Amino acid sequence: MAKLFGTNGIRGIFGQDLNLEFIHDISLSIATYFKKGPILIGYDGRDSSPVIAKVVSAAINSSGLDCKIAGLVPTPCLEYAIKSLGYSGGIMITASHNPPKYNGIKPVASDGVEISREDELIIEEIYFNKKWISSESWGNTGTETRAKRAYYDGIMSHIDADSIISKKFKVALDLGNGAQAVTAPELCKELGCMVFSVHETIDGNFPGRGSEPTPQNLEALSRCVKENSCDFGVAFDGDGDRSLICDELGNVLTGDKSALLLSKFLLGKFPSSKIVTCLNSGSAIEEIAKQADSQVIRTRVGSVEVSRKMVPINALIGFEENGGFMFGKHNQVRDGAMTMCLVLDLLSKSGQKLSALTKELPPSFTTKDKVSCTKEQSVRLIKTLKEENPSADTTEGIKINVDSKNWIMVRPSGTEPIVRIYAEASSQEKLDELMSKYMKIVTLALSE
Repeated sequence: MAKLFGTNGIRGIFGQDLNLEFIHDISLSIATYFKKGPILIGYDGRDSSPVIAKVVSAAINSSGLDCKIAGLVPTPCLEYAIKSLGYSGGIMITASHNPPKYNGIKPVASDGVEISREDELIIEEIYFNKKWISSESWGNTGTETRAKRAYYDGIMSHIDADSIISKKFKVALDLGNGAQAVTAPELCKELGCMVFSVHETIDGNFPGRGSEPTPQNLEALSRCVKENSCDFGVAFDGDGDRSLICDELGNVLTGDKSALLLSKFLLGKFPSSKIVTCLNSGSAIEEIAKQADSQVIRTRVGSVEVSRKMVPINALIGFEENGGFMFGKHNQVRDGAMTMCLVLDLLSKSGQKLSALTKELPPSFTTKDKVSCTKEQSVRLIKTLKEENPSADTTEGIKINVDSKNWIMVRPSGTEPIVRIYAEASSQEKLDELMSKYMKIVTLALSE
């Protein structure tokens, strides 16, 4: 088991567990793992990110490796630039959706995809044994100015830009005070869209609605869509790799629902494909895949699990229920802006409203919630639930199956001191009942 890496990179409270000494030493370990440069470094809009970038680049240079700074960019922009511009690897400085006091370090391989779980353990072994490479000469730090243009061109190559431009779409963007503020509006304008933005100022304290978009906190986006008669809206998380979609009526889709919508669209163009998703995603994707003679492969929870499964099997689609959608032909990583452009492509080709397209999907009723707790409490909770449900699936936390359409899953977060509770049911009424029942069970167990 990894001691430093969580579900997605290394995260901690800046100045405490993520202090400057640790950042320096883990950067030496990552440099030792990469062996050669150049390494591309990017960061999100958190207040601590520029300082961390300086420490990371200095440590990499002291190992004898060259690096370049892409500056403030979304995570998927950095990842695509690593692959397309020929870097040996990269480091993204971000804590994604975590609260402002957090930050993190995410190593990215030369193929533009987060490193594997096995490689995370290699870096940890280097770190704990202090087996760092040494060099008589220092590397250099430069500036990379091509990252955003490479990102735009990559996305544009997979959509019908001329068709989108001809439709003159109106798009509402909830930028969440995060990193997509430097790319998503510009992309929309290049595609001839009229843009209406909320929470567009980059601010590491995420004052608008927090760093994580949820169907419950996107009232401003919904209102913006309706007031400006937009064709749809999209909300991004702090580092811009996840997004939630809002239809023209102001209804915010769950991450599962938007993934179904885009999967149906893409499988219509590329049938007989592979889709990778996690254990906590809804079951309707299997129905959509079957209609297109395609296959669904399930993984443990986490974008690393999905991404690294996609690569060797050349999967067309990957997704998580949290709004992390991956289009394999672009890059096998979550990408909020690529997702936004796929929605534009879908609308330009279908000639239908987003709400009408959503109604054509198989019925799907999913939800999730979270409860704060310590790591010790979460361990006791899962143990208690296992004792009460001995036949449950314990691959990831615990997943209690009532039947194929009705289940509950309780899983300790790999990035925050919380447990997440996921559920799917055959109707909204059953979903509400199931969620209410287990929220009470979880809350009671944690209070003991």
